[in-house]
Amino acid sequence: MKPEARHAVCPGSFDPVTYGHLDIFGRACQLYDEVWVAVFHNASKNALFSVEERVELLRETTADLTNVKIASFQGLTVDFCQKHGAGVIVRGVRAASDFDYELQMAQMNYGMGGIETVFIPTNPLYSFLSSSMVKDVAKWGGDVSPHVPPVVQSRLIERLRQD
Repeated sequence: MKPEARHAVCPGSFDPVTYGHLDIFGRACQLYDEVWVAVFHNASKNALFSVEERVELLRETTADLTNVKIASFQGLTVDFCQKHGAGVIVRGVRAASDFDYELQMAQMNYGMGGIETVFIPTNPLYSFLSSSMVKDVAKWGGDVSPHVPPVVQSRLIERLRQD
């Protein structure tokens, strides 16, 4: 096994991080020696939290995962992987529709940089969960406590009160 195959990247926007994300990170940590959670900066998306805030929330919510490192990036995931010596991208897949898109991305990443992609099926408890849904529920005063850690819930409520 190539040394970089022991290092993985979980890329995403994580706006905000959910228990579904944390489940994938935890499972990836059991498979790989080092797991980078890479917060993608996409200027064309209108994020609720800044990249710095998302990195901070991820650091707080993954503190118990000793082999996780958090970073932000802009550009190609393949470039991030190569810069950090990771040979694997880990993606959680909720449904067949996710897989269709993720397969195309996996093939592109392999073709561009020889980076493998490993798909982890989402825990059924989180199969419906998305950051967008959490933001919508929180926006209308719904209870998001089953879906996000307490620190994320309080930051969501605080942020939505400002808007």
